[in-house]
Amino acid sequence: MFSNEEIREEITTMVHDLHEIQYTDGTWRFCFEGPPLTDCYTIILLHCLGIVDESLTSKLANRLLSIQSENGTWKLYEDEQNGNLSATIQCYFALLCSKAVKKNDANMKKAERYIKSQGGLTKAHFTTKFILSVCGQYPWPTAFYIPMSILMLPKLSPLSVYSISNYARIHFIPMAICGNKRLSLRSNHTPDVSHLFTTPPSLFTQSWIRESRLSHEFLTQLKKLASYPLYIHDQGLKKAEKFLLDRIESNGTLYSYATSTVVMVFALLALGYTKDSPIIQKAIKGLKSLNCQFDDQVHIQNSPSTVWDTALLSYALQKAGVSADVSMIQHANEYLLSRQHKKYGDWAVHNPNAEPGGWGFSDINTIIPDIDDTTVALRAITSTAQTQHRFQVALSKGEKWLLSMQNNDGGWPSFEKNVDQKWLATLPIENANFTLRDSSTADLTGRTLEYLGNFAGYDKEQPQVKEAVNWLIHNQEENGSWYGKWGICYIYGTWAAVTGLRAVGIQTNHPCIRKAIRWLKNIQNNDGGWGESCRSAEVERFVPLQFSTPSQTAWALDALLTSDSKMERSIQTGIQFLITNNYSSTQLTYPTGTGLPGQFYTQYHSYNTIFPLIALSNYILTEN
Repeated sequence: MFSNEEIREEITTMVHDLHEIQYTDGTWRFCFEGPPLTDCYTIILLHCLGIVDESLTSKLANRLLSIQSENGTWKLYEDEQNGNLSATIQCYFALLCSKAVKKNDANMKKAERYIKSQGGLTKAHFTTKFILSVCGQYPWPTAFYIPMSILMLPKLSPLSVYSISNYARIHFIPMAICGNKRLSLRSNHTPDVSHLFTTPPSLFTQSWIRESRLSHEFLTQLKKLASYPLYIHDQGLKKAEKFLLDRIESNGTLYSYATSTVVMVFALLALGYTKDSPIIQKAIKGLKSLNCQFDDQVHIQNSPSTVWDTALLSYALQKAGVSADVSMIQHANEYLLSRQHKKYGDWAVHNPNAEPGGWGFSDINTIIPDIDDTTVALRAITSTAQTQHRFQVALSKGEKWLLSMQNNDGGWPSFEKNVDQKWLATLPIENANFTLRDSSTADLTGRTLEYLGNFAGYDKEQPQVKEAVNWLIHNQEENGSWYGKWGICYIYGTWAAVTGLRAVGIQTNHPCIRKAIRWLKNIQNNDGGWGESCRSAEVERFVPLQFSTPSQTAWALDALLTSDSKMERSIQTGIQFLITNNYSSTQLTYPTGTGLPGQFYTQYHSYNTIFPLIALSNYILTEN
């Protein structure tokens, strides 16, 4: 058993190390490392535009080559069996575009054999087919046409673009423009990957979307829109263009995301913009600015996690005993204050009576606040707000915005209120439920309750809290866990739900808490830690990882500490796992964030510090 003094010593070391790496503007800037997709998209875009940047392209290619598996595949996580088809296709094509390799190189021949063994290009995810089509490597389906008249529909119409999530919307519109225009940027310099077809690609829309009972109805409704007069379509196309231009951030990126920026550039080219257009040139510059460096390698982050990391660390350091009056916290919180949103964004469509006040994920994000970043920023500034009026005003605005975003079902979404129509999940599109709906989730609802209970003085009797508690209880899995959307996955959701429920006064003897604690203890690994595979997000059931990770262990411990004695064996062995710090590189680099199941997982470089610091601090603060 470790003494409190030993744990305090570990905490002191962590605090010192964090002080050393804080930037002068008050931020902490860790890499938000995603899959190969963003690096591949960047290489491919530069190739299509004929932009020569040998230094960047070489470093991006070096990263892709460094993460290729011995069997020639690219994986999204360590225990992904047999590799990932879409990631392998993306990397294969991007590397050929980079000229860092040739088709006959041994590693590329291995990748080729794998792609063919999995069914070839026709079995790729539709987003991979999109990028290949733009480059003239995959035929656009003849029946593909998304009428831009859809943007002329009332915003609250069931078929309006505002009926789907903002992260789907911001990609869907530029992709539809490219598809409607049959954009093809193939040139004499474009690598030919037609040898990767094992069967001829279908020219029908069904080759892009999966079959379902709603396929016919969905396409029928689009055909009705397509029958509108031509001038309506022209107006819709102009509105689509304006939609994109209005959502460009100051650094030139669309919505601050790398992926949406790439597809926006392709859409603008389809609309007749030249590659020398100031908008496109600024977008390229903005895309490049999303990089993080690893020696001779570069990774393009989908969206830097600066606000998220800084808010979490300010909160974690205060939890560890660092006073809000210390300059480290003052500088961090001043930065957070400067990043509170003042603009109305798409969130206001379904929540028109609320005023801005949330926070977004990245430093450059000014129009897409989210629930998670808002709750953690509010935690970070709560103490400062007790003595400084500016922060009190910000706290009040943020809390009002947060409460206004609660869904009608009682839970909280990620970005937009009540964008959760169940029929969207049945549409014939891969990952439809995850991408098209911004429904209530256990992680967002639990983290909101944790803030409201521990920082804002709310309890289970407050009407909005009561609704959220009921939503969590109703959505608990039979085994006692909860599914978390933005982390891996059931450990993440269970941690958020338990800490949230306990914060608002749900007692430890409540059946939902007892079941959750029992489940967490049952899945603890022999090394004392906890680990969960990314595959959990794909099959929507808990899949154990054969090793433990620091962040998942910290989540489990944090939940247990709300309800069990700190002397419990499961807690003691978990603390030992964190304190020993004898992690392998695999344990430290395993992605524990989710972006899109089966396609996009994230390794937050900050998580191995943030969440162990919070768990260790809570251990010290727990009396029994």
